[in-house]
Amino acid sequence: MPTRFFSRLSQNYIELLNDVEYYDVTIDVGEDPNVKIFRAHMNILCYHSPYLRRVLTSNKNRNNNIILSHVKLPNISPEVFQIILR
Repeated sequence: MPTRFFSRLSQNYIELLNDVEYYDVTIDVGEDPNVKIFRAHMNILCYHSPYLRRVLTSNKNRNNNIILSHVKLPNISPEVFQIILR
């Protein structure tokens, strides 16, 4: 039973990565002409990556505590970032 649950949970995370409707963060990765835009979920990124947590929370608007949902990561290739994201 636990193996089946974790298998389904892993599949749900993959589906979240491919979701084009319910994302709240976009990440531009790479440099021209090799730039790819990834869609992701802030909660998942913040809990799985201390680096992305710092980047995302440093984008807070001090006036109304809205977290901006767009990040640029030019120093990594899109292919490598996709592997890390998965």
